[in-house]
Amino acid sequence: MDFTLTEAQRELAALTRKILESSDSPWLDLVKSGVVPEQPDEFGVLEQCAVLVELGRAVATVPYLPTMVASTALAEFGTPEQRSRWLTAGTQLSVALAEDTAGAKTTVPFASTSAAFLVSQGAEVFLVEADSLAITPQHLVDDSDAGSFEFTSGELVPGLSPEWLITRYTLGLCAFQLGVTERALELTAEYAKTRVQFERPIGSFQAVAQRLADAYIDVAAIRLTLWQAAWRLAEGLDAEAEVATAKFWAADAGHRVAHTAVHVHGGTGIDMSHEVHRYFTAAKRAEFELGGATAQLLKLSAAL
Repeated sequence: MDFTLTEAQRELAALTRKILESSDSPWLDLVKSGVVPEQPDEFGVLEQCAVLVELGRAVATVPYLPTMVASTALAEFGTPEQRSRWLTAGTQLSVALAEDTAGAKTTVPFASTSAAFLVSQGAEVFLVEADSLAITPQHLVDDSDAGSFEFTSGELVPGLSPEWLITRYTLGLCAFQLGVTERALELTAEYAKTRVQFERPIGSFQAVAQRLADAYIDVAAIRLTLWQAAWRLAEGLDAEAEVATAKFWAADAGHRVAHTAVHVHGGTGIDMSHEVHRYFTAAKRAEFELGGATAQLLKLSAAL
């Protein structure tokens, strides 16, 4: 199967990269440029993943993933009133899918800036306005915006299931992780070429070269499984096993690539002010969000 992106999809990715490299207000410029479309159905799963790969490469802290998942869900399942009110350009939406042991929604992405949330409850999903909630800020490993809140009531989104949201959010995490690991590997390979030890670049040592080769294979596996899952979803095919497989590789291989980046950088790799640290923390969050490698293997075994 050929998962090569179309010219339009490549141009969308290139525009995203250009904005992220040059903008001081990336979210606003992503909206103005149309990368965040006025109507979510303008771009499909493949286009959204192409954007998310670029966001991962830049470790961009913008609310693209939760907004696109929530707005796409409302476009497909929302009532006419829900769609007319919330599907407007630039409106930030989010999803509340994880719960703590007490039943409160936790690690809700971009909780402080989102206008509304799609909240999973049992087998249903409800639309809840941010103004009706008491949101407690949370501190995550990558310093991104998140929060928790108690869910009591909201508007039912008819026909929308938590599984639909989890599948698409998980796929988005895999795309973001692909971008993170791709760029982390590039930075590490460049460092291995220029860092000299014992009068030789460290990349010329067999152990370092083998570590980077393993990371290259891991990134390739993340890429292949991501696009396989994305293609099946885009074609309306069942993708439960493929999404679980993609998230397994994003978690398991992402863990290895992140640690390779830190280890090859040596002391620089544990400097929290260094660029590579941002990629390490982003990879670790993507590894565990909505279930790490073991959780995905359990999903995969159930699907099979």
